Amino acid sequence: MTKTPLTVSGAEKLRTELHRLKTIERPAVVAAIAEARAHGDLSENAEYDAAKERQGFVEGRIREVESKLSNAQIIDPKLLDADGKVVFGATIDLEDQDSSEQVVYQIVGEDEADIKAGKLSVASPMARALIGKFAGDVAQVQAPGGMREFEILDVRYE
Repeated sequence: MTKTPLTVSGAEKLRTELHRLKTIERPAVVAAIAEARAHGDLSENAEYDAAKERQGFVEGRIREVESKLSNAQIIDPKLLDADGKVVFGATIDLEDQDSSEQVVYQIVGEDEADIKAGKLSVASPMARALIGKFAGDVAQVQAPGGMREFEILDVRYE
């Protein structure tokens, strides 16, 4: 199985979620099932059905997070020495060549991506256009509205 890149902060978020699922969500679901069973006939017990459904969701999410963590290649951007090249984990200052608007993105794993927080999925067209380039280069990105060009102003590993 191939390793999936993940930043240190992304791995920590997954570990925190896993801990919450195992220590809070799972016991709460077990208690809800026990309470619903105490109400009697399970064939017409909506609370029991809802609790069992929730249990399936929680257990599925636990397996999913455990799988992601076991297949993760955790990369600390601070330890990268890419000589100014845009790589996974790098933070990039960009300027849109059309609007002169400046933006800052960090290239992260697919599970960590959050465009509003400036976290760009490594699989996105934008990240693919940026990887391998250096400060001063211009990246062409195929956007829904057509081809856009971004100048790379700075590349940092933080």
